[in-house]
Amino acid sequence: MKTGKLYIAATPIGNLSDITIRSIETLKSVEFIICEDTRVTKILLDKYGITKEMISLNAQSEIKKIEYLIGRINSGETCALVSDAGTPCISDPGVRFVNAAIQNDISVSGIPGPNAAILALSISGLPTDSFVFEGFLPQKKGRQKKLLQLSKEERTIILYESMYRIEKLLNELNLYMPERYVVVQRELTKMFEESWRGLPSEIISNLSNKTIKGEFVIIISPINWKS
Repeated sequence: MKTGKLYIAATPIGNLSDITIRSIETLKSVEFIICEDTRVTKILLDKYGITKEMISLNAQSEIKKIEYLIGRINSGETCALVSDAGTPCISDPGVRFVNAAIQNDISVSGIPGPNAAILALSISGLPTDSFVFEGFLPQKKGRQKKLLQLSKEERTIILYESMYRIEKLLNELNLYMPERYVVVQRELTKMFEESWRGLPSEIISNLSNKTIKGEFVIIISPINWKS
């Protein structure tokens, strides 16, 4: 019996025009699409005239659905895994599922495309030859230990943060690494894209009394870096 295939397909991080031709072709060709939020993915599919079965896979449901999804692929179906924005499995659900597919000898192929961390790094003006991606810091347990560790980091640091915790994170950066140069980027590729640069205290001052929404990427200079 022929085994299906799993594609890991990158989608836009904001501007829907940033999707690649190959991603569109892949999404059109598969039997079904695995996504974080079907409502978000439907907006993208509708724009490009794609009608496919969608199955949600998030942090809460991933473990429960793995066996079912692997079974469908093993029966010969092809599918694509997408995230709400960007490259799947990067600070997003799907890692356990992809690992299960590999363990079941399912062919896994990547369709490259947008990634917020790499885009933010490329336009930050900070060193790109050696960097560490930490994604979202732990919300509670281990957070202070991680911040202390990063305060000694000799590589450029990339973090993700939501609008609900960006103020807290900036205050922590001001406490643990007040002399580090920081680039905060919001809503990359979208209409209200913005960036702030400077010491943590300077960025805190610039953002004070502002209502800030959206998703953030934070780039932090290496400990010994000088502009």
